[in-house]
Amino acid sequence: MQTIFDVLKHISVNHQEVESNQVVITDKVGKPNGLLTDLLHDLINNALLFVTLADLESADELIEHLRTHTPLPVDVLSEYGKILTETCAGLNFAPQKGQIEIIVQR
Repeated sequence: MQTIFDVLKHISVNHQEVESNQVVITDKVGKPNGLLTDLLHDLINNALLFVTLADLESADELIEHLRTHTPLPVDVLSEYGKILTETCAGLNFAPQKGQIEIIVQR
């Protein structure tokens, strides 16, 4: 199964990396998970300014890059690592909402 890192690395909107307002994390029936979505938005808005996902091979490599090149605290990097390695159970494209739903098993 793919992880959220894999999904973020391989999906694009109009040939650009996704923006935070374009993704939401949901369960299998489509109920949004606000906590995980907020964490993912924080990651996209803040941490991914410093890297291009296409240049990285793994979530661990991304976290190490952020650890080396940013002043982000260890606890924040730990939370980013958890969301990036979360197993993705599927994707749902919701064009009426303008969103990509990343489905997790929680």
